[in-house]
This record gives sequence, C-alpha cells and structure tokens, in this order.
Amino acid sequence: MTQWNSSAAFKGQCRPSTVLIERLPKNGEFYFNLQAGNGERILTSEMYKVKGSAENDIESVRKNAPLDERYERKENKAGQPMFTLKAGNHEVIGVSEGYSSTSARENGIESVKRNAPDAAVVDNS
Repeated sequence: MTQWNSSAAFKGQCRPSTVLIERLPKNGEFYFNLQAGNGERILTSEMYKVKGSAENDIESVRKNAPLDERYERKENKAGQPMFTLKAGNHEVIGVSEGYSSTSARENGIESVKRNAPDAAVVDNS
C-alpha cells in the first residue's frame, strides 16, 4: 500500500487522490474516505473494529473500482441518486454521497474508477 505524508506541501501542484484512514475517538473504530485530487470525498467505507480490515477493503476498492458491474446505482432515503461499490463477493465496500442528478452520480462513479486504483493512503488514525 502506498503511504503518503499528510504534512507534505503541494505548492501549486495538483494534489493526488488519497485514501484517508481515520479513527473515531468515541469507540476506536476505523473507516476510510476516498478523496479525488480536488479534495472532494467520493467514497466512504463502513466502520471497522481493526485497522487491518480497513486496509484489506482499501485494496478491494482499488481492485474493484474500475469494473462497472461492481457499482449498484440507487437512491438514498431522501430520494437522491447515489451508488455503492461492491466486492466480487457482493459485499458493499464503499458508499457515495447523495447526488443532485443521475448524471452527477455517473460523474461520481467515473471519478472513483479514475482515482481509486492509484490513490495514496494517508493514515490519520
């Protein structure tokens, strides 16, 4: 897994896409967010009791993100278009935000396809 120094200055360069591993202080669980180069969050994981499980799913996101058949296009409870990314075993490994339109959702999916495979990992846990 590629590690990225979160304190690095980007000095006018386009920031690379990143996977941020975080830890909740309240219960100590881990999760990750995939961010595009512009800093926008494009995919969020479930909660994990151990960091190793989060790291395993990061690798699964990298592997499955380019495959269109791994995306389930649906609507959230508010009726907004959104998507989930699933592993080969059909388990959800990432969830999007709600989008304003189906075309915005498709743009989000394309962004995950582009950014996930080579995203650097920043461990903030």
